[in-house]
Amino acid sequence: MAAPPVVLGLDFGGTKIAAAVCDLAGNQLASATVGSDGALGAQASFGRGIQVARDLLSSTAPGRELVAVGVSTFGIPFEDRVELAPAIDGWHGLAMGRELRAAFAGAQIRMVTDAKAAALAEVRWGALAGCDPAVFLNLGTGLAAAVVVGGQVVSGINGAAGEIGYNLRSVADVGLALDQRVLLEQRVSGQALGELAADSARAGQPLTAADVFAAAATNRELDGLVDDFADELAFHLVNLAILVNPQRIAVGGGMVRSWARIRPRLQDALQHGTPFPPELVVAHFPHDAPLLGAVAIAVDAARGRAEAGPAASQDGRGEGRGDDGRPAPPGGDTVYPDTINTGTLS
Repeated sequence: MAAPPVVLGLDFGGTKIAAAVCDLAGNQLASATVGSDGALGAQASFGRGIQVARDLLSSTAPGRELVAVGVSTFGIPFEDRVELAPAIDGWHGLAMGRELRAAFAGAQIRMVTDAKAAALAEVRWGALAGCDPAVFLNLGTGLAAAVVVGGQVVSGINGAAGEIGYNLRSVADVGLALDQRVLLEQRVSGQALGELAADSARAGQPLTAADVFAAAATNRELDGLVDDFADELAFHLVNLAILVNPQRIAVGGGMVRSWARIRPRLQDALQHGTPFPPELVVAHFPHDAPLLGAVAIAVDAARGRAEAGPAASQDGRGEGRGDDGRPAPPGGDTVYPDTINTGTLS
């Protein structure tokens, strides 16, 4: 009797790559996390992720068929490129869909941007379950949001709905091209905060957002920088909340480790600036939701393949859907977050 097939979830982040091999119910068999090696360039970082995934498959599921691969990435993934992906030089030039098909021949490939993958995980199993509408806010190396309506993560015609890192910052930005203005993400993100702090406090010395938050406790200049950061984020979050009128906003990403410092300003701004303030919470999977979302779309693709046979679609972009258009739960009554070892992916 042939061994049962498996699926792979793969998350390419700005600073780390995470992979998980799961059965068709979404139960984790093994996982691994490595640095993204962005300093060596896009191809090296991408190749490292592919190798980690192959090693994981070889050690965990030798001889078992890989039927589907779900991939989460910063930027908007397409067959021949990745749009809006400044975190690693050259990432935009990756032919991601084609590269993944070459690496995992025969498997169905599904790709999605990281914030939308995270939102999908939170809708299915986490803090946004049953919330309609809802917003997922990703505060990591970059800045993005995902809007959820009717249990579905809104994609947008180009897959770029919720890319608030490109928001205008002032009236003076109106009419200017992207390369003629300072983007919101260049001032409000983990990478931006570290760069701004290095410029103002320790010229030339690299800093992480965690460094800045830690030092802000005793450094007045950095404390003011964090206040400015939180206030500008709050400005845009309030406007987003007014537009969507969400029931709940869940916040994930590496910067939630400093939630106690960020939350009060965001909460106060939402409370006073919106007609109907939403609930503001930390995501149920604050650091691992993109990987969980990648597994979810892989499971969806595998289930679709099982139903449709070998001729099932292998679209390069978009989420797998059930017959009713909504994401199908992995493995019926199986609850994925209770079985995956999320602790290994922090």
